[in-house]
Amino acid sequence: MQEHTGAPLSATQPPVDGEATPARSRARILAWYFITAIVVLGIDQASKVWALRTLDGEPGARLIGDLIGLRLIRNSGAAFSIGGSMTWVMSLVAVGVTVAILAVVPRIGSARWSLALGLLLGGSLGNLYDRFFREPGPLQGHVIDFIDYGGLFVGNIADIAIVGGAGLLLWLVFTNIGIDGSRPQHAVGHRHTKEDTDE
Repeated sequence: MQEHTGAPLSATQPPVDGEATPARSRARILAWYFITAIVVLGIDQASKVWALRTLDGEPGARLIGDLIGLRLIRNSGAAFSIGGSMTWVMSLVAVGVTVAILAVVPRIGSARWSLALGLLLGGSLGNLYDRFFREPGPLQGHVIDFIDYGGLFVGNIADIAIVGGAGLLLWLVFTNIGIDGSRPQHAVGHRHTKEDTDE
């Protein structure tokens, strides 16, 4: 009967990863987005206050052998101290990244995307706060770094959040999970075709 009336009923159902949600649930997903960002920002700034009070003027300390230690530096550049003489440029780049992250808020419909973007936003705001409100002044402020990774580079909690958020975002992209929680139609169609052939 179904062969004469058209395609299977399942073909009319949009493929989702289990996280695409109705409008009434979307507010909860967005709440987690902002909560994640606020928590990251709070922990980052609190840890920097602690580092300034505890590590300023100290030679540093080991936490995990030679792998992880504590050493306070005031970073005028980007990661690995790149662009140290162009602090204001780094600040404007950070502003652009933050605006881009905020711009996709209306499209978020997945809890996992919400977490990834929340981590990125919180980390970006954490370092951007330093650029605007720490010495020597607005757009020239130095980022407070204190987590020493075996002498290779020194970072902070915001950097950890940014790396974690970027890693999760890449995983979502490579697993074909859209920002709204859906999967590409062509991938689902290919799977259905293979199943029909097997039958």
